[in-house]
Amino acid sequence: MPKVNSSKKKATPPPPERRQEILATAAEVFAAQGYNATTVRRIADEAGMLAGSLYYHFDSKESMVDEILTTFLDELWERYDAVLAAGSGPRETIEALVTESFREIDRHRAAVAIYQKESKHLQSLPRFAYLADSQQKFEHAWLGTLERGVATHTFRADLDVRLTYRFVRDTVWVAASWYRPGGQHSPEEIARQYLSMVLEGIAVRT
Repeated sequence: MPKVNSSKKKATPPPPERRQEILATAAEVFAAQGYNATTVRRIADEAGMLAGSLYYHFDSKESMVDEILTTFLDELWERYDAVLAAGSGPRETIEALVTESFREIDRHRAAVAIYQKESKHLQSLPRFAYLADSQQKFEHAWLGTLERGVATHTFRADLDVRLTYRFVRDTVWVAASWYRPGGQHSPEEIARQYLSMVLEGIAVRT
């Protein structure tokens, strides 16, 4: 029986930094081209590698977009949960949620764009069922805060909370289409400007 060469070296796993670089590149391609139009070859070309080499890191483009979205959502909810657990008043909670949203756009602009454009389609795939759960949780957090604001007379009694929620949600997250990290305004400054316009419209007038 031939002897097994136990001295043969195992393949060295790729460095995690390279994996993150590929994910960042893939996120930009998905955001620009759309999930269906993006091919593994296109991502590999943008990452400066062969398509076959990309499979050493990820088994499919579905795996890549899954990791991009879960990384973004896990971080978003870690920060949202901290805001909601702080027990602040309704106005302060809205201010904090908006600020954290703009910070996430700053950190994960491409992932936010993918989430905005592709969630409806991806939810049809079993692997992405968590997207619907996240949307329901998102709606509950914002609607609950707005309703609490009306109940405590912080926000106007005639406020349509569902309409307000949709307006705030869409006007905040659409910033991913134009915001660029490192621009003239920080995410905190954009949040302050945004809040100064929105809160004057929904707060009780004194």
